Amino acid sequence: MSFDLLSEPIRKYIRDKRWEELRPIQIAAISKILTTDDNYILASRTASGKTEAAFLPILSKVNFNDSGVQVLYISPLIALINDQFYRIEELCKYLDVTVTKWHGEANKTLKERIIKQPNGIVLITPESLEAMFVNKPFNVKHLFSNLKYVVIDEIHSFIGTDRGIQLKSILSRLQDINQKPFNIIGLSATIGDYNEAKKFTGNELNTKVLLDRTAKEIHAQFRYFKNDGQELPIDLLKDLYLETKDNKVLIFPNSRGRAEEVAVKLRKISDKVNGHPNYFSHHSSVDKEVREYVEYFAKNNNRQNFCISCTSTLELGIDIGTVDEVVQIDATHSIASLIQRVGRSGRKEGENSNLFLYATGQWSLLQSLACWLLYKEGFIEPPQLSERPYDILLHQALSITKGHSGIKLTELIKQLKDNFAFKQIEVSEIEEILSHLIEIDFLEKLQHEVIIGVEGERVVNSRDFYSVFKAEENFKVVNAGNTIGQIPISPQIVEDENILLAARIWKIKFIDFVSKKIEVIPAKDGKKPKFSGGGSTIHPRIREKMFEILFSANDYEVLSRPSFEEIKVMRKDFSVFNIENLQTDRPLLSTPKHLQLYTFTGTKINLTIQLLLNVVGIKNTLDDSCSQFDIEVPKQELLAKWHSLTQPLNNIKIHIENLLQLNPALLDFSKWGHYLPVKFKVKLMEDKYFDIKNTEILLDLIKPVENI
Repeated sequence: MSFDLLSEPIRKYIRDKRWEELRPIQIAAISKILTTDDNYILASRTASGKTEAAFLPILSKVNFNDSGVQVLYISPLIALINDQFYRIEELCKYLDVTVTKWHGEANKTLKERIIKQPNGIVLITPESLEAMFVNKPFNVKHLFSNLKYVVIDEIHSFIGTDRGIQLKSILSRLQDINQKPFNIIGLSATIGDYNEAKKFTGNELNTKVLLDRTAKEIHAQFRYFKNDGQELPIDLLKDLYLETKDNKVLIFPNSRGRAEEVAVKLRKISDKVNGHPNYFSHHSSVDKEVREYVEYFAKNNNRQNFCISCTSTLELGIDIGTVDEVVQIDATHSIASLIQRVGRSGRKEGENSNLFLYATGQWSLLQSLACWLLYKEGFIEPPQLSERPYDILLHQALSITKGHSGIKLTELIKQLKDNFAFKQIEVSEIEEILSHLIEIDFLEKLQHEVIIGVEGERVVNSRDFYSVFKAEENFKVVNAGNTIGQIPISPQIVEDENILLAARIWKIKFIDFVSKKIEVIPAKDGKKPKFSGGGSTIHPRIREKMFEILFSANDYEVLSRPSFEEIKVMRKDFSVFNIENLQTDRPLLSTPKHLQLYTFTGTKINLTIQLLLNVVGIKNTLDDSCSQFDIEVPKQELLAKWHSLTQPLNNIKIHIENLLQLNPALLDFSKWGHYLPVKFKVKLMEDKYFDIKNTEILLDLIKPVENI
């Protein structure tokens, strides 16, 4: 029995907590982690006890009297570290084990104490590890050269991202300084590709997936309120208020501006009818202390209802206690995100999860329904893989060079080639990138060594260097000396304008462009601030499912009457196309004035098709939200050129290079890509921005079908 395998202090902890039984993922993890030296990915739904599943056996197995930090916990969020710190510290209360938070906001004295006497468990972000490698590499060796376990929380949030490649590189560098290989345990509720998760450890063959398929029942309801303006319809807000007023609720709009609008307007309605006052917003622009107060309030107010309008900041596993309902306003960009969000409700055993999906446009409604149906089918998007992350290799080359205060060029090449994050990149490519860095003075060659060059110093010495994602330039918002949050500067941010922030309306009194500070006072009315945000990348399977819904006769019991009526309207609109095969036929709406082609495929394929259309001289505009091209040439010309559309793929590198020359900002998805040689910029665009292979497959398969 798994319980009997645990050490006596841990068994005592479980008895004192009065747990009636261990959860399925805990039973599996305890027996495997305690009896093998494999790496494990623990995959089970939200609130199923994954943290304990990892730490109960680790705390039983590891000898914490050994020198050095024994366990490293890596999290994508500082807030999640602060949250998990208390859980892990409580697990350790029967053991003499130190638990230390290590990030920019953590206690400096406690950091210094663990450097003097490395031991126990450290909780850290990838960026803090990177900073340590760059600035104090001796601390890395001193602290982590005797690691036994690395636990990666929310591992799905790293897989298929630049930040994930950076973390893989850091793990590889940690393994290099370790006395013997440490084990990796990854935790996640939403993994779309288990093989890719196994690769994340650097030892795929020695990594096993423990999967708990136990699903929690979700009660879902779709509602539709057509929105013709910038702001949400008042009928939607009234319905939303009535649905949520007597519950503990998380509302997920898809932007920070919309989150503020929802919080402010629901509070206004509540004030008018003497409802509860507990309406909050929670996103990256809200001040950290305000966010922490919101989290504390939600977790500790058992009697009072609340409503938090939030973005992905509350999507990951921060514990905010009991949530009765989750509301999603307009379609999520991925099924993985939908799963994470709905998992925030019904966290107690035996409770169902309650999900309300509000849509304000017909395409958003269709996408929401497609995501929901795919979730019910068990589909989660596989991560967007980058086999050759040249931009992150460039960043790590600078990091390694700085951390060594100069390094032999041959040794730098070897370290990069041996790093399992870059195993697909050829030695000749590494040499070419390093030569380019020397050329642009990011590196300087001194005989057989390289050091950081003059231009490189400017980049490497910036606080911004440790992250591989772009940070916005934000202005701090202050009222009477109290920081409320920070917002990106935009044309709307001018004196005497009103903004929404932290679920309140503020009037801008003064903007200090030197210190990047905005002074505000409370206001009585307001306009929502225009928060910037990148577009989303939609997986082809979601669009295919949307297409299937349009040509299906199913009425879907989760849809409200207005929702179903809107789907019926869309079906009628598309009934003018004689679609015989959903795999091969695509609607082409032909009117005397213009053409509209619906591809019903993913964002990256659409972007590739757009490039090919431009190359063959077919002027077009892409609206990816509905996977539609407005074609600006006669129908005969489009149909004549359609079958030769794949020809430019033979010289795609030249076409991408020309495109980048015209619009270098297309590479802005990569923080470090701009410093690469041109040929590698092109390869990066091929790899991350376009989808050449699947576009070719799709174009060979599909044909436009005109309306009758």
